[in-house]
Amino acid sequence: MRAMKRAVLVMLFVLMLFIPGVSAGGNVVYVGTIEGTITQYTADQFASYIKTAEENNAEALIIELNTPGGQGDAMMRIVSMIQDSTVPVIIYVYPRGAIAASAGTYIAMGSHLIAMAPGTSIGACEPILGYAPNGTIARAPEKIRNFYAAYLRSLAEGSGRNVTAAEKFVTEDLSLTPEEALKANVIEVIANDVPDLLRKANGMRTKIPVAGKGYVTLNFTDVEVRELSPSLSYRIVTFLANPAVSYLLFTVGMLGLVFGFLTPGWHVPETLGAILLVLGVIGMGYFGYNEAGLVLVILGMVFFIAEALTPTFGLFTLAGLVSFVLGGLILFGKGGSGGVYLVESSTFETLRIAIIVMGVLLALFFLFGMAAVVRAHRRKPETGREELIGEIGTVVEDLSPEGLIKVRGELWKAVSKDGSTVKVGEKVKVVDVKGLTLIVEKAGGGS
Repeated sequence: MRAMKRAVLVMLFVLMLFIPGVSAGGNVVYVGTIEGTITQYTADQFASYIKTAEENNAEALIIELNTPGGQGDAMMRIVSMIQDSTVPVIIYVYPRGAIAASAGTYIAMGSHLIAMAPGTSIGACEPILGYAPNGTIARAPEKIRNFYAAYLRSLAEGSGRNVTAAEKFVTEDLSLTPEEALKANVIEVIANDVPDLLRKANGMRTKIPVAGKGYVTLNFTDVEVRELSPSLSYRIVTFLANPAVSYLLFTVGMLGLVFGFLTPGWHVPETLGAILLVLGVIGMGYFGYNEAGLVLVILGMVFFIAEALTPTFGLFTLAGLVSFVLGGLILFGKGGSGGVYLVESSTFETLRIAIIVMGVLLALFFLFGMAAVVRAHRRKPETGREELIGEIGTVVEDLSPEGLIKVRGELWKAVSKDGSTVKVGEKVKVVDVKGLTLIVEKAGGGS
C-alpha cells in the first residue's frame, strides 16, 4: 500500500510540474509586417495574418505598419476585418522613420491598440483624387472630404481616442510625432521594439471590443513571439504596387504595344509590352490575388498559342513561361508563412515546383508539339482525292471540254481547265478537284 501511495504522489507531482508549463506555452503573440501602398493585396495579407492568429488562439496580433497610404476601399475592408477579429490587433508604426499616413492612420484608429516607435509619424489623411496633368494634387470635393472626416471621427469616438485630432488629420492634414500623439490621446504606447511594446502594453485594456469577447485585458506575461513572413506573392505585388513602378510599367507597356504594331514581324516590342502592361495594371491594385494570378496565367496561355501559330524561335514561349509561372505563384501563393493558402501550407513548396515544371512542359509542348500540328495542317493533304493534284493522266474519252481520263489505273470524269478540246491518248495534268470531277490541263505527249 505504501508503495502504491508513493507512486500516486509521484504522478501527481509530475502532473503539477507539467500543467503550468503547458498553460504558459499556449500564450502566443504573432507579429506581421505591412509595408508600402495600401491595396486590395494588402487587405488579402491582413486577412492571412488575422486568420493565422485566430486559428492558433493567439493573445494578440501585432502589425508592424509602414505606409504612405493607399486605396480607400481597401482601407475600409482592413478596418472591418480588424473590428471583426476575435484576436486583439495592435498596429505598431515601426521601424524608426516609418509612417502611418493617410489610409494607414484610418487602419491604426480602427485597431484595438496603437503603438509607435520613436522617430515615426501618424496623420496627414486628406483625401485626394490623384494628380492633375500639370503635376499638382487633385483634391477631393468637399463632399468626399466630409465623408472621410466623419469616418475617422467615428473610429476615434468608438475607441475613445482624440476626436478633434482625428478630424484635423483630414481637414488640416495634421501629422503627429509619437510624443505628440501620446499626449493628444491618439495612441497608447511608445515602444522601441516588440519586446518593449509587450512589456509596456501588458495589462492594458483594448480600446475597442474584441469580436465575441468584449473589451480584453492584454496578458503578455511569458508570451511566445512568432514572426509571420509576408508571402512571396505579397512581396511581388508590393514592389509592383509602388505608384512609380506601376505607372512606369503601364506606360512602357503601352509604348511597346504601339511600337510593335507599327513594326510588324519583329514581335519583341509587343510581347514585352503586353507583359509590362498587365504587370502595371496589376500593380495599380485593382485586382485581388486570384484575379491578378488568373490574368497572368491567361496571358501566358495566349503567348503559348501565339508561338504555335506564329513561330518566333521561342520568344512567345519564353514570354508565356514567365507569365504562366508568375501567375501561378501569385494565384496559389497568397498565404505566406503560416497564412491562408488555396491549398494546405505544407504542400505549397511542392506546388511551387509543380507550377514551374508545368510551365516548362507547356512551353515545350507549344514550342514543338503544337507547332508541328499546325505545320501538318498547313501541309498539302497526302490522302483522299486531293492527293491526285499534280498527277499525270491519259485521256480515254475526248475532253470537249468534258470527258474521261485514266489516273493511277482509275477512270475519272475530267474537265479541261481552259475549255479546250483534248483528244484521246493525250497526257493531262490534274490541277484541281471539284467533288468527283478532276480539273486538268494539257501536259504534252501522245498515246
